[in-house]
Amino acid sequence: MKNKGEKVIEYALALSGLITVLTTIGIIWVLVSESWGFFAEIPISQFLFDTQWTPLFSDKHYGILPLLSGTFLTTLIALATAVPFGIIIAVYLSEYAHRDFRKAMKPALEVLAAVPTVVYGFFALTVVTPFLQTFIPDLSTFNALSAGLVMGIMIIPVISSLSEDALYAVPKSLREASYGMGATKFQTSFKVVVPAASSGILVSVILGIARAVGETMVVAIAAGQQPNLTMDPREAVETITAYIVQVSLGDVQHDSMEYRTIFAAGITLFVFTFILNNISFWIKKKYQEKYE
Repeated sequence: MKNKGEKVIEYALALSGLITVLTTIGIIWVLVSESWGFFAEIPISQFLFDTQWTPLFSDKHYGILPLLSGTFLTTLIALATAVPFGIIIAVYLSEYAHRDFRKAMKPALEVLAAVPTVVYGFFALTVVTPFLQTFIPDLSTFNALSAGLVMGIMIIPVISSLSEDALYAVPKSLREASYGMGATKFQTSFKVVVPAASSGILVSVILGIARAVGETMVVAIAAGQQPNLTMDPREAVETITAYIVQVSLGDVQHDSMEYRTIFAAGITLFVFTFILNNISFWIKKKYQEKYE
């Protein structure tokens, strides 16, 4: 029979779970209810396929494509930076590093995740952009390249830490079998261990994508606030999150059409992150079933 202390803990855990669920439901309700008025006046086809986003100008257009292109461009640059470095760091810590070095290095690497994102944003604007302009003279002061590179540095701990956990969980028998067949350490690491942990690595990459898509301060500071339908990383772009910040901190009147656009953009961002999180959950579940 459970004692009172166990019951208190059980109720506290149940309450915590309920609060989480209710918070999620509340977020969805706010996004749907506030964006309902927007979509009542603006057709979804125009929202999805119009190539201009100028709700704050006199000539108003409500096409989300420029914000989506800015979000995808900065995310793509971030992934191109974070994925190779993150996986290489994970392989080194799991397969090559001494145990003491691994214990010291992994927490030190994760310190990058504790740095405020506003610091990353100013670092991109004041350090990375001037450095890149020495090689790319026509690089704009606000550009997608600097923001994407710094976002990549920022999400390296997410990818490297989760990938290292997946690599470390690979059974030692696979490594020993590979060595027994005459494979070198390099061959064992990249042809046996990495493929065996591929599902876990893929989950870390997807979570890194979700982290990059939802990033706010780096892109708001370094990428600019110009909704530009382009895939040129040298130009200024605006992401969905940067636009939400721009309107939220501006003088836009509440309950106006311009104000409702942040909820339309927000529900679009929510849908993408929801899909990414479900994909990562599905892959993780399949990975666990495979080794059960």
